[in-house]
Amino acid sequence: MDIKTAEFSLSAPMVSMCPKDTKPEYAFIGRSNVGKSSLINMLTSNKKLAKTSSTPGKTLLINHFIINKEWYLVDLPGYGFAKRSKKQVDQLDQMIRGYILQREQLVNVFVLVDIRLEPQKIDLEFIEWLGLSGVPFSIVFTKADKLSATKANQSVEAYKEKLRETWEELPPMFLTSAEKKQGRDEVLDYIEQINKEMKQ
Repeated sequence: MDIKTAEFSLSAPMVSMCPKDTKPEYAFIGRSNVGKSSLINMLTSNKKLAKTSSTPGKTLLINHFIINKEWYLVDLPGYGFAKRSKKQVDQLDQMIRGYILQREQLVNVFVLVDIRLEPQKIDLEFIEWLGLSGVPFSIVFTKADKLSATKANQSVEAYKEKLRETWEELPPMFLTSAEKKQGRDEVLDYIEQINKEMKQ
């Protein structure tokens, strides 16, 4: 997929205020500091795109970016905040879950996972919830450039082993590095493939 245009559309505090549009949406989510903004900027070849949403307060919203005037890339707030009050965490959790469960235009959730860490309980629980809720998702391993190719592949295999404890079929997985633009074509081609299938 060739990205010609990537523009900030709107930030919504709740699912009912998301764009009144029927175009497909692909949401990106992960724990705080997983490298989400960097990945979004790398995918869209626009270093400033996700920065639009990182002004104070905006990261607490559902951020929509319209890509090629054809589909939306949705930047969801991170989960597992260490520095927020329980009330704030609960509000964010409610907003994220509301969007994921109620947004009919949502086609796929990309769950971002730091490849350097062993499988984290919070990520596994979120992935489990998506599965139980019947939400299509993929796993995107970030920061692959921080490990050797061998170590990165071992880390992915370890993750697969962990998931196989509860999953019969594994979701699609992508190995990415925002620094080296690794995985960009694979993620975008996957989105393009889904978009084409939906038009048939």
